[in-house]
Amino acid sequence: MAFITEDFLLQSNAAKSLYHRYAAAQPILDYHCHLSAQDIAENRRFHNLFEIWLQGDHYKWRAMRANGIAERFCTGDAELYEKFLAWAQTVPHTLRNPLYHWTHLELKRYFGIDQLLDGASAQKIWQQANERLLDDDLTAHGILKKFGVVAVCTTDDPTDSLEYHERIRNSGISTKVFPTFRPDWALRTDDPFAFNEWTDRLSAAAEKDISNLSDFVDALAQRHEYFHGHGCRLSDHGLDRCYCDPCSDREASSFFDRVRAGKNLSPPEPAKFASHLMMLFGRLDSEKGWTKQLHLGAFRNTNTRMRLAIGGDTGFDSIGDRPQTGSLIAYLDRLDREKILPKVIAFNVNPTDNYAMATAIGNFQDASIPGKVQFGPAWWFLDQKEGIELQLNALSNCGLLSRFVGMVTDSRSFMSYPRHEYFRRVLCNLLGNEMETGLLPNDEKMIGAMVTNICFDNAAAYLKLPSVQRPAEVPTSPTQGE
Repeated sequence: MAFITEDFLLQSNAAKSLYHRYAAAQPILDYHCHLSAQDIAENRRFHNLFEIWLQGDHYKWRAMRANGIAERFCTGDAELYEKFLAWAQTVPHTLRNPLYHWTHLELKRYFGIDQLLDGASAQKIWQQANERLLDDDLTAHGILKKFGVVAVCTTDDPTDSLEYHERIRNSGISTKVFPTFRPDWALRTDDPFAFNEWTDRLSAAAEKDISNLSDFVDALAQRHEYFHGHGCRLSDHGLDRCYCDPCSDREASSFFDRVRAGKNLSPPEPAKFASHLMMLFGRLDSEKGWTKQLHLGAFRNTNTRMRLAIGGDTGFDSIGDRPQTGSLIAYLDRLDREKILPKVIAFNVNPTDNYAMATAIGNFQDASIPGKVQFGPAWWFLDQKEGIELQLNALSNCGLLSRFVGMVTDSRSFMSYPRHEYFRRVLCNLLGNEMETGLLPNDEKMIGAMVTNICFDNAAAYLKLPSVQRPAEVPTSPTQGE
């Protein structure tokens, strides 16, 4: 019997009906991911299951390390099939880890494979998947079409030329692909060498000499405008906390000059400089009508030995326990007082902060748009069944679930689109079970309309991405008997 059945994760008749009639066919608006624009522009064809599934996947690396697998099979020089085999042998040990669900959901949806993955089935699954990868529906373009992805927002540095986005725009692909402005390096004055190296790249991209803070700010504003011209409507910040420390123009200018001269700042000063810039970015986003995303609270690259050996972003990160809510409120309040508060999606990585953050965003709603400040979907370590339910419950109890802008992949992998299906199944199961127990009205049409909105329509209305709309062939609320 197959593990991934038609009613996977759906525990009641109402949940099954909600999912199959209102959620399953909805298009995808993936407003935050880390897909390669180059891969999309070149319509990358993946040559084997390692390339499309394991390459760069730090979720799998973490599980393999926990299973005692040597690093050469994760990020090292082992043969590609050996790496896949090491992963396959790990999979049975991931029971109750979301990787077990994701692994078999992805094998089913991409390759039609129902067999459970383990060491014994590895070779057959490797061969079967590699044969399917020869088909056009599993190229980069084919995957986006196959999963009904209407729009993708990549994550891009302000120094990026966006040449691949230009090629995508002229490629004829039906999926709209937009850049997202992520200026994290502009805040890194704690590392003068890295900051200056990045500032030199900014200077080249903006075709502007940068000798003082005013030049720096002008160059950032110019790149913000450039991104807007390429369809960008979102910014993004990956922060340990939301910076909002007092910092005058004079102080910020002094900090910039010292770092530009290669000097180190004292411990409080990088945060003050970051606070100064975060107000600039808030103003730029507000002026352009963009949505600001705040990814808050992760501890990144915590294993120094491994970071030095194999580099950063390789799976040595964790949930942070820094205080988040006070600094977020201070930042939103300052933007609001200066009348430059843009639309904001705040992503929380620590479940203990869910209720605090869900109530924090409620302080800054206004009549300009429903749900102007959003509690972002379950992110990173939390984008699994329990984490998704915790986020949905906190948002429901403290705000309006009906106005929620839904799920994202937050992934570098073209194999991650079933994450939207996974989220939708969890959402429908939560709502359907409450319909059957009397906690929600037994009104499928009303609850189904909310499901449809959360799956696609809320995000489309909120983000206002150029030329993005519901495909005509996808119904908003199917009628009985369809």
